[in-house]
Amino acid sequence: MIVVAAGAAGALAVYALGHTLWYGVTERGIALAFGILIAVGELARWGGRRVSGAVAREPAPLGAAGALAYALLGESGGRPTHHGVLQIIAVVSAATLAGAVPHVATGGGPSPDHLIRRVLTVGFAAVCFQPLYNSGELQDLVGLGPLYAVWLAVVLALTALCDAVLSAVLIRARTHWPYGPLLRDELRALVGIGSAVGATGAVMALAVAVVGLWALPVFSAPLLLTQLAFRRYAAVRTTYRQTITSLARATEIAGYTPAGHARRVAVLSCAVGRDLGLSEADLTVLEYAALMHDIGQLSLVDPIPAGATALLPSAEQRRIALLGGAVVRQTGVPSDVAVVVERQADPYRDQPLTARIIRTANAYDELSRLSGPSGVLTALERLRLGTGHDYHPQVVESLSRVVGQGV
Repeated sequence: MIVVAAGAAGALAVYALGHTLWYGVTERGIALAFGILIAVGELARWGGRRVSGAVAREPAPLGAAGALAYALLGESGGRPTHHGVLQIIAVVSAATLAGAVPHVATGGGPSPDHLIRRVLTVGFAAVCFQPLYNSGELQDLVGLGPLYAVWLAVVLALTALCDAVLSAVLIRARTHWPYGPLLRDELRALVGIGSAVGATGAVMALAVAVVGLWALPVFSAPLLLTQLAFRRYAAVRTTYRQTITSLARATEIAGYTPAGHARRVAVLSCAVGRDLGLSEADLTVLEYAALMHDIGQLSLVDPIPAGATALLPSAEQRRIALLGGAVVRQTGVPSDVAVVVERQADPYRDQPLTARIIRTANAYDELSRLSGPSGVLTALERLRLGTGHDYHPQVVESLSRVVGQGV
């Protein structure tokens, strides 16, 4: 699917660029203004927040808004425009690539999925709007009053839906995560940055139609400032996660757990959470709790051999889990994380799903490490034998699928 989408986007961009260069650029000033706006938006892009291996859906909202505005532009300063669908795709593609060059030079360029989605969604919006507007049929159907704004809103909604479906398909193809939860998270994201990008693009197009290109800096400046603020917010979130990771390594440094155990449990837990369809908010809590699930061992006088809590009596496991929850509550981490850490040793029928996942992933990592060359099969067998009381059967089978995929 990735090859098909990339091929379609690449072929469309190349054809549009070739057509535009061969026949010339219509209304060069307007094309240059929007091209600069899109390139500036790409230059100011942020790296993208990380959520269990995923990255931000729209790291360049100003560039996306500018591209949508150009696709929905019918007039400039009261004069009709004549650029077509192919020129829109050509300008957006060239400007996006130009703005990405500095990021590529520093090793932080946009992902192929970002470029694929930008070309295909802008092309979709342009096809929905430009032919009808340029032929005059749109004005005959809805006029230039409130119904015109409604039509723009409909085009934006369809474009956003197309982008969400395409994004979920691309992530599914790369990661093999379940498509349903991915699409659900993409649709939920439309309420936030997606709706802001769409609304800004529509307002830009309407403003340029009335007052001309002077509207671009007026409407783009607030979004650029917001984008820079989100970039700082993303940096803070990254630092926050790094702090949690450092706290989780305290048990390894102190010799209570083997090196890399917390990280392995976190990776397995997030993979299982994805497989079971957890939302991104739950995955974030799951990742933080998995990283800190053994922190209660710091309260022990004598370390547990190899840090293997899965082999301890149930009462001792619960005591360590409660100590860990108390420590987590003192770190300023959200209380949801502390609750998961506290309940990871409860009988699985009484646990939330996130705690069930961590308990199973932790036991798998410990058992596979202690069982020698046949550790993977032995660990999965022991987990299945423990589904009567200790481990949830659905979580164990999900873990088996994840391990089978090479996570």
